[in-house]
Amino acid sequence: MSDHVYKSIELTGSSKVSIEDAVQTAVAKAAKTVHNMRWLEVENVRGHLVDGKVDHWQVTVKLGFTLD
Repeated sequence: MSDHVYKSIELTGSSKVSIEDAVQTAVAKAAKTVHNMRWLEVENVRGHLVDGKVDHWQVTVKLGFTLD
């Protein structure tokens, strides 16, 4: 590993499909403007309930990227 310096941001993605899809949604959106992404860490998982059933998932991730 070289002497990288990382910056991290926190994002929350959501999905009606799955927890993994919520993570992918957040990463895909970030990839449009954030470059050199290297790692992610799942911080929090929440489910939104409607009529006693899971309506959608919300997953907060910390995303790390190297600085230029």
